[in-house]
Amino acid sequence: MFGVNSARAAVAVAVLAAAPLVSGQCLQFDGALQQGGFIWGRVAPGSEVTLDGEPLDVLADGTTFAGFGRDASPEAELVVTGPEECRETLRVAAREYNIQRVEGVPQRTVTPPPEELERIRREGAMVAAARAKRLDRPDLLAGVLGGFQWPVLGPISGVYGSQRVYNGEPRRPHFGVDVAVPTGTAVRAPAAGVVTLAEPDLFFSGGTVILDHGYRVSSTFMHMSEVSVQAGDELEAGDLIGAVGATGRATGPHLDWRMNWRGERIDPQLLAPPMPAPEPVPKP
Repeated sequence: MFGVNSARAAVAVAVLAAAPLVSGQCLQFDGALQQGGFIWGRVAPGSEVTLDGEPLDVLADGTTFAGFGRDASPEAELVVTGPEECRETLRVAAREYNIQRVEGVPQRTVTPPPEELERIRREGAMVAAARAKRLDRPDLLAGVLGGFQWPVLGPISGVYGSQRVYNGEPRRPHFGVDVAVPTGTAVRAPAAGVVTLAEPDLFFSGGTVILDHGYRVSSTFMHMSEVSVQAGDELEAGDLIGAVGATGRATGPHLDWRMNWRGERIDPQLLAPPMPAPEPVPKP
């Protein structure tokens, strides 16, 4: 299965005596078993799986998957019940996050004026509702497990997890990967999905699209100058989503690409191949 630029690992863990096992290893995972990571593996069809007590989706072929937030605990308890029962403690690798200081941000997007607060609450509810939709689409999820392509190519100017300081004021961490490219650069779907939100001008994120990849795994594309899709559109990898811009809380043109699994914000860069190096400029 896909593992480029991800911590592709077989996770061997201590087995608790309370659960019977077929072998000394409970599950084998692909993906990144770390904060911000996304993992997947396969259990016997018909099994039920929980992670720290939360039921995970299990597809007809036994595929199961989970994500870990920026500050995920170092251990997570996985329990499989059904034809082949087991229990194991996953060791979630910690990450170090940098502090990124960003100057020149429009001050109204750092400390919003009171008259904008109702708009911000309303837009936050719209985004939450779009991410809460559930599409039981194994065909879409296959695109996630098969690997993403970059929605735009260019220099990475911001990374997942970094603590943001805007105009000298500490704010929430950054939960996406920023790619700095000119305004108007085409933004394309990194994998197949269904559009659940398409808004040209949200207060913080400007032109914003949410693309659902199935089972509450979604990508969000922010700060766009143009939005070329509508809610309900079904896209294939490579289809046009919109154009890069500097709308919302931004100091210059770039794409902010984010990903969610359920309520966890995960790192898209761990599911994408290495960003290609820029082509050399020919000498005159």
